[in-house]
Amino acid sequence: MKKIIFILMFFSFTAKGYSQQDTSLPLVKVIKGKYADFAVDNLGNILLLDSNNQLKKIDPNFDSVAIFNDVRKYGKVFSIDAGNPLKILLYYRDFGTIVVLDRLLNVRTTIDLRKQNIFQAKAICQSYDNAVWVYDEGEAKLKRIGDDGNIIDQTGDFRLQLDEAPSPAFIEDHDRLVYLYDSSKGLLIFDYFGTLKNKLAFLGWQDFQLAGKYIVGRKGVLLERYQLASLSLEEKLLLGILKNVDKIRISGDRLFCLRGGYLYVYSL
Repeated sequence: MKKIIFILMFFSFTAKGYSQQDTSLPLVKVIKGKYADFAVDNLGNILLLDSNNQLKKIDPNFDSVAIFNDVRKYGKVFSIDAGNPLKILLYYRDFGTIVVLDRLLNVRTTIDLRKQNIFQAKAICQSYDNAVWVYDEGEAKLKRIGDDGNIIDQTGDFRLQLDEAPSPAFIEDHDRLVYLYDSSKGLLIFDYFGTLKNKLAFLGWQDFQLAGKYIVGRKGVLLERYQLASLSLEEKLLLGILKNVDKIRISGDRLFCLRGGYLYVYSL
């Protein structure tokens, strides 16, 4: 029988790592612009998407590296995946299309999900073997797709082992497991065969990500970090930093916050 761990989260003054006072962090850089989204790879390079759908890459020293301008063909970019610094994924949800870029933002290939009859895919990510994980909501399956657009492998129907199929906003492949996060259902952790290994009731999180040995998420102005090994939850109140942010990411010792079109970089 599969062991499923449910963790009921609540705010408590006695919770480990909780602080009633705002924690300030040193500001490293403010990148001004009209940015709508961003991503950070594991080398510290930043990918900035502006309101005109232009993608710009800058290095950890904030110097410009490359620009991708061919942005209007597939409409608005829905998400950016920079899990592999050498292979950037741009997902155009309205057209069911993934554009694969190299490290200099040149187009390597284009994947049309509609050719595989995938019409309801809200989340994608890089897979362990350099392919792409796509969650097909229409069939409630995880599908692994190659650069040629063909399905390499797929799981069974998740509705057969869950009360209700998830609608994940985020997917990440990490340490031989696939993490699906649905803010209304929590975090579901599967192996590569689609077997549910764990379920964590982290509800209402924004900006879910895996950062090293931690699971990180934002709940309003609270930054929450959960360590799988010790089952410990830490919460940090960042009122002045997280108020009115659109998105955050953690990479290395830096916290990146998108707010009002500007990207703010803090030292952790």
